[in-house]
Amino acid sequence: MAQVLVMPRQGNTVESCVLVAWKVAEGATVAADQVVCEVETDKATFEVPAGAAGVLLKRLRAEGDDVPVMEPIGVIGQAGEDWKRALEGGAPEPTAPAPAPAAPAAAPAAPAPSPEAPGERRPMSPRARRLAREQAVDPAGLPAGSGPGGRLIERDVRGALSSRPPLTAAARAEVAAGAPVPAMGTALGGRVGAGDLAEPAPAAAPAARPAPAAGGAGYTDTPLRSIRKIIAERMKASLQSTAQLTFHGSAPAARILALRERFKGSDPALGLTGVTVGDLVMYAAARVVPQFPALNSHLLGGTLRTFERVHLGFAVDTPRGLLVPVIRDADTLSLAQLSAEAKRLAGACLGGAISPDDLAGATFTVSNLGALGVESFTPVLNAPEVGILGVSAVVPRAAAGPDGALLLEKRMGLSLTVDHQVIDGAPAARILQAFSAAIADVDLVWAQQGRP
Repeated sequence: MAQVLVMPRQGNTVESCVLVAWKVAEGATVAADQVVCEVETDKATFEVPAGAAGVLLKRLRAEGDDVPVMEPIGVIGQAGEDWKRALEGGAPEPTAPAPAPAAPAAAPAAPAPSPEAPGERRPMSPRARRLAREQAVDPAGLPAGSGPGGRLIERDVRGALSSRPPLTAAARAEVAAGAPVPAMGTALGGRVGAGDLAEPAPAAAPAARPAPAAGGAGYTDTPLRSIRKIIAERMKASLQSTAQLTFHGSAPAARILALRERFKGSDPALGLTGVTVGDLVMYAAARVVPQFPALNSHLLGGTLRTFERVHLGFAVDTPRGLLVPVIRDADTLSLAQLSAEAKRLAGACLGGAISPDDLAGATFTVSNLGALGVESFTPVLNAPEVGILGVSAVVPRAAAGPDGALLLEKRMGLSLTVDHQVIDGAPAARILQAFSAAIADVDLVWAQQGRP
């Protein structure tokens, strides 16, 4: 009997995955352990085995589709077998991918049609009614239709979709039941997931429409796909939904550089020989953040959720794009423990083996471009976080000595971006001062903990 191949669940925080590429054509024979397709979460790629020997009778989803977990993506059986019977035999039949609306890539899967609501008795075309049900759009909230006699047609529903963030399948079911839609979400690609619907939020501003490409020869158009597309959507959503303000400063770097050199020559049994300057910066940051509770928060619609522990995200540059793994409870870890965990997570990112659960839940993030020689930059918030620290290169700068003589001092560039909806200018300046002081005296910060 034919078996249905479903989108596997990749971690507890993942509601959907992008089908990146099919590795097997329809009609091809496959072994049970043979890879049939490659799928991608917001940050990691996974291979999906057939799970059963036979023939790939049908590919139910196309490359580039965003598919909810556990939804059918293919059917494997014997040559000539009716693949539709496998779906009718217990697995839910998948819906066809909906045409892409003007808003960023909404998840194509849809909940089962709900009973007709009072608002649906408005004059509507069949296509408009079907789309409204699939995408959890209440017709009662739509303005007059653009069809004859004010009839709602499909483009009216798509217009409503363009003015709200895309939803995951689980979120659409709750919105259909009356849950309000927040301005942005924390799920894959910035979509609103079920966990984002706990608190009411103001309506989202209309999404910006892309400008048409300039005419003429001599250029190549490359559509953004997979990871790059998701990063683009998240960055735009972050800037559109937050009031980002960046403060630039620097910290004396003599002690942090000297401590790093001491660790390199220390007893290996201490576990400190591999500690980097970046590890020391993150260690200092994890001690500063708890001093400013608003900094260790998520802004969810009209609610500020403040966390007891610091779950520290840190940017990792990989061939596939920017990844931000999370060091859990970073404020409770020793320097040796934090350094080891950072190396484990960075290695998993570079090797393509990072778990989606390790890429979610950061409460504050550090982005370090110092190794690339960058002297100053403006880090973008990883919404719904309200703060991110950018770390730049150590460069010599002029400073006044004790006797007034001019001398050169090594200083590390720091840039703090905050959401001005939560943190005002003066408090943000004091936070940056605290980061600078902790890095300047990182040896004392480490010694106060009383352990490696």
